[in-house]
Amino acid sequence: MAELVRTFRLLGFEQRMAAVGAVLLAISTFGPFSFVELAEIAVALGVLALLRARALGKQFHLPFGDGTVIAAAGIWAALLIVVRLFDRPLGQNLLALVCAAILIFAGALERAKRPADDLPPEASTPPSPPPRPRAPAERPPGGDAPTEPLPPPEFEPYQPQEGEQLRLGGEESKPQPPGDA
Repeated sequence: MAELVRTFRLLGFEQRMAAVGAVLLAISTFGPFSFVELAEIAVALGVLALLRARALGKQFHLPFGDGTVIAAAGIWAALLIVVRLFDRPLGQNLLALVCAAILIFAGALERAKRPADDLPPEASTPPSPPPRPRAPAERPPGGDAPTEPLPPPEFEPYQPQEGEQLRLGGEESKPQPPGDA
């Protein structure tokens, strides 16, 4: 239990909100149980696993970022709840919809805080400084003097002569008969 509390404290505000929403979503499945409730529990466990991994400092890439994944999980859970809307009591459905809304809102806040493909600031490494330019008097290792780049080659576009047919590259020019011009 102490490990759970420590992990929860390591999360940011948006992540804590998502964790609470995921736990409440799992709780809202009590009662008559079907594959829809199983899918909702899988969504909640997926969000909780993602948050735990981030709290433990694990770095991995998600294509659209943590916030988008959490918001998508909330949208998916809301769709599942709407599918079973008439099979369960109204109060339980409302609780489940509120939990899905909490996930969507927390995911949107997380997305606003850390855009896609962005690691938390404390976990990212500082960029390395750009290489300093060498002084002209310095010689590179190996004793060779620095070289200047070659100028680009001269380019003259092809201009056909009067009466000559325009050729594509690789074709040989054939003399034209005098009447076919």
